[in-house]
Amino acid sequence: MSELRVGDDTRTETSRDEIAAVRRVKAPEHCGWCGRRLDLSSTAGRRRRYCGQSCRQRAYERRTAVQRSGLPEDAVVLSTDEVAVLQDRLFQVRCAAEDVATAAREGAGVDELRDLATELARAAHELERLR
Repeated sequence: MSELRVGDDTRTETSRDEIAAVRRVKAPEHCGWCGRRLDLSSTAGRRRRYCGQSCRQRAYERRTAVQRSGLPEDAVVLSTDEVAVLQDRLFQVRCAAEDVATAAREGAGVDELRDLATELARAAHELERLR
């Protein structure tokens, strides 16, 4: 095992390999465009960022449009319709959470609380899909 010197920091090759392994584990698990879960079964090469060519193309188009418009790189641009859908989903999540809180405060049974919690989780899952 040889040592690598970087400034005053001394590291072994195995520690560098361990760091690389940790970085590989933190690869994106969802498509950078549509949010679908990625198939990470392949271990060779670069990690996938998109689920397919069409999502890669849409992301490229958005990046180039943002660069041309002068907006900051991390800007999120939504249409009026997208904002309305997002507001509707947020309202559904808030109402579902209020239903759970009210039922718990009023001493609802386990089955009713389970059903309300399931509905809250479903609404939150739908909200998670922004695109």
